Order: sequence, then C-alpha cells, then structure tokens
Amino acid sequence: MKINTKPLPGMMELLPEEQIEFNRIKNIIELNYAKFGFSPIDTPAIERTEVLLAKAGGETEKQIYRFKKGDNDLSLRFDLTVPTARYVADNIGQLQFPFKRSQIGKVYRGERSQRGRFREFYQCDIDVIGREKLSVNYDAEVISVIYNIFRELNFGDFTIRISNRNIISGLIEGLGIEDKSSEIMALIDRAEKISSEEFAEQLNDLDLGEKSSAIVEFIKISGSCEEVLNSLKDMSRKINNERFSNGIAELSEVSSLLKIMGVQEQYFKLDMLIVRGLDYYTGTVFETNLDDFKQIGSVSSGGRYDNLSSYYSKEKLPGVGASIGLTRLFWCLRDLNLLSFNKRSEAEYLIIPMGKQELEKSFEIANEMRNQGKNVEILLENFNMKKAFKFADKRGVQYTLVIGDREILENSFFFKDMKTGQSISLEEIFKK
Repeated sequence: MKINTKPLPGMMELLPEEQIEFNRIKNIIELNYAKFGFSPIDTPAIERTEVLLAKAGGETEKQIYRFKKGDNDLSLRFDLTVPTARYVADNIGQLQFPFKRSQIGKVYRGERSQRGRFREFYQCDIDVIGREKLSVNYDAEVISVIYNIFRELNFGDFTIRISNRNIISGLIEGLGIEDKSSEIMALIDRAEKISSEEFAEQLNDLDLGEKSSAIVEFIKISGSCEEVLNSLKDMSRKINNERFSNGIAELSEVSSLLKIMGVQEQYFKLDMLIVRGLDYYTGTVFETNLDDFKQIGSVSSGGRYDNLSSYYSKEKLPGVGASIGLTRLFWCLRDLNLLSFNKRSEAEYLIIPMGKQELEKSFEIANEMRNQGKNVEILLENFNMKKAFKFADKRGVQYTLVIGDREILENSFFFKDMKTGQSISLEEIFKK
C-alpha cells in the first residue's frame, strides 16, 4: 500500500523559498521584541494536562491534543500564555519584575480543519508581568512594539484599534444591566460582522428597554483620539460610574504615551467596538488590522489582565501582552499574493568551480567570506556554464563567481551581479 506523504490536515508545510520568507518575517518580529528588552523564553511543547486545563475547560478540553505516557496525563500546549503562567509561578524567585518575556513557538489545537485555520501554528507573544502592580505605561509600550513591527514589515497601512474593558464594563454597571453583561459584550464584539438592522434587532432581543439607546450611542463614538475621549467624558457625566471614568483615564493615558513613544496617530485609533472576547482582559485591549486587507481580520491583538498565574501562585501577577498569529498571517498574505518568493537559498553568493582543481581555491574564498559573516554556497555538481548560471538564477543568489584556470593563473576573481550584470572584484566584496 502506498504511504500518504502529504502533511496532516491543518499543518502548514512550506517550500524552501516560502520558508525563507516566513523566517524573514519571524526574524523581524523577534528582533523587534529584543530591541524593546524582552527576554526570550522557550517552554516545553508538552505539558501536564492538569496545568493546561487549570483555568480552562469546555471547548479547550475538546481541542487539546491529549495522550497518556505511562501514568502521566499529557497534552500539547494550545497557546503560549498558560505555559508562561506556569513558568512564572515556578521561577518567581529567580525572575526580575516587571518581567518582560517574549516567546515564539508552535502551538496545537484540534479544531475542525478549514481554509485559513490551522491545528499547528506559530504564535509570537510578548508579555510584561508585574508583581502586585504594573504601570499602565507598559500597555502603551506593548502597543508600540506591535506598531514598530508592522511598520518594518511594510504590508501597507494598518490601524491599531484600542479600547479599555473598564469602559464597557463601567457602562454596563452604570446602566444597572450587569446580568446581561456577557451578551452585550458579545453583541458589540460582532457588531461589524452584522448589519445595523441585525444589531438593532439583537439588541432589542436583550430587552434592555430605554437603556439600549446608551449602548447604541456608545458604539457610535468615533473621530480623532481627542474627539473620542471628549465624547466618552460627556457620556461619563450621564453614566456616573467610577469604573467607566477610570477606563477613560487609562485610555487617555495610553493614547498620550503612544504619541510620546513616536507612534503616529494615523496608525492607531480609539475604538469602542474593540471588546476582545477573552474573559481575562480587564483594562486596555487592542486589535490590529491591515487597512487594505480587512478581510484578514486582526493580525495582532492583546490587552491587560489582572492576574496571570492565579491558578498556579498565590501572588498577584498583573500583566499586559500581545500576540501575532504568524502562521495564519503568512497564509493570508500568501493567498493575497502579497509576498515575494524569489530565493531558494539563504546564500547571497554562489561560487562555481569549473573543475576539481578549482575546488581548493573555491573553499578558500568561501571560508574567508563566511568568516566575514557572508552566506556563501559552492556549486559542487559538475554543471556546464549555461546550466550553472540557470541554477544560480533559480537559486535567487545575487552574486556569482566562476573560478576556472585563468582566474587562478591571474589571481583575479570577479563576482557577477545577477541583477545588473556588473562585475565586482573580490576585494570590493570583502569591503562590503
């Protein structure tokens, strides 16, 4: 019987030229995390099931990959947040707080396989975790990191949409409709995905009476940061709720800090439609959209939470974090033909020896270039000139060096720029 060599459904496998582009994007994310002083950690892909399910059950329990090894009940991690919570609780005596952590790794979810959804995928996370307290300044810094990443990735204009959970929670408290809190938040969260008529109908189904008008007024707030904050302050006088007012103050502080940090206002806005579905968010929340490709959905999201490790430690560990779902982002951008795949090798230089006697000089030059940090490949197959240059062209290298009898005899070595056809001496290459 023939063995099926295709990867399992929901598992992304890339060709070399695609993998090189994927790695380029991942490296940009990783380098920006480092620029802001985030310390990398790497937690195991396999955890005790009791750890992963300590704060989650239901749908999560259905989606995890779970197995037995001897007497151990084990599972593959379904995100990077829960393992980080365990990691912080386990190492709390050795960590310096605020603890700025980054992690890029694969996670696993047994979801129904469908277009654009994966069972194995990369997440790129950062979190700042405090001990007992954490300044709202870090909320702004985390958003600033995401801004810098997407500016460098240059996928076009984007908007980071920011809100604060205390504002919507305070509004619901102030209106005295806490018993409908989850339904109201879920409705606001999906407001953009349904028509205004459907929204009005579903809001009416919640039977809020005249209080529905305050919800409608709230989600219609828009404009510049200053205009949004002024509208919220006007609403605060009617709502008269401390939590609502505190949320406005936090949102105003984050907005001001972002400008100080160099985040241009054209790339972020205060948006009351941003709720974030996860229950553990308690303050700042945000989502990021590519302006010309909104059909992709959010390409990065995050927010503030009160206690990361409540199930693993008695200490209060508030934090703020952000995540980029790299596998899905890459898949969507590839599907939209927004990525270029013109390199099949990480090498920038290809050396082509014309025979066995030229190999020694080829290795000598390649080793010296590699010692300078250059990526160099030597063609070790005995190709004729035409086939060798065709190989170089398909490989995507920028420079080629042919070494034959004459080059060795004259001790003269020139690289050819594959784009311009220009010749560049080995001495000039060493100066690059």
